[in-house]
Amino acid sequence: MNIQQFQQLLEEKGISLSSKQLNQFEKYYQVLVEWNEKMNLTAITDHGEVYEKHFYDSISAAFFQDFTEIESMCDVGAGAGFPSIPIKICFPHLRVTIVDSLQKRITFLTHLVNELELDNVTLCHDRAETFGKKETIRESFDLVTARAVARISVLNEFCLPLVKEQGRFLAMKGASAPEELKNGEKSFQVLGGKVKSIEHFQLPLEQSERYIILIDKIKKTPKKYPRKPGTPVKLPLE
Repeated sequence: MNIQQFQQLLEEKGISLSSKQLNQFEKYYQVLVEWNEKMNLTAITDHGEVYEKHFYDSISAAFFQDFTEIESMCDVGAGAGFPSIPIKICFPHLRVTIVDSLQKRITFLTHLVNELELDNVTLCHDRAETFGKKETIRESFDLVTARAVARISVLNEFCLPLVKEQGRFLAMKGASAPEELKNGEKSFQVLGGKVKSIEHFQLPLEQSERYIILIDKIKKTPKKYPRKPGTPVKLPLE
């Protein structure tokens, strides 16, 4: 996917990018590839593939969720900044918090945010299980996102405690999503979430399958969740 295709395909979805925003994406690519030589951030480094499989894929969340209505967003396990940084570039008004358990990724993201001159981005080196227990953080976000972090029953425990009541969790998944949703039914009931919609599409050129699951927070999450670090993965709510 070249830059012109990237711009045109987003335009078709109602997302218009200025020259400043396009320059930010190109700078993002350059910083990602440069730092990827020092640390393992992504296996995808080809220019066109980064634009489709990372940038376009991240922004696809906005095809199904109106980000103009969102003020605060938290991205759990963002890695190299996906999906939150591409979304922030497209919707500069957002207040974005990124939490990741690896300090080296937070170091990369700190540099990236400075290079892209993004404001209202908070970077937190923490595990989702302890982050979601903090009183000032818990149930405070309009929207929480996670992309390719863990299966849905585990993600629910990482993310739903961070979502405010009447807020939303947006999970970005691959082809395994339908099976994960079946196994994750208990976790929705326990943690206060309800599936609003399941959106299925393919990347425009590469054609791999994508699912975006929109989960409404309909009631408070019980205080015992998330459980202590490591427990959600070892003993998922299934």
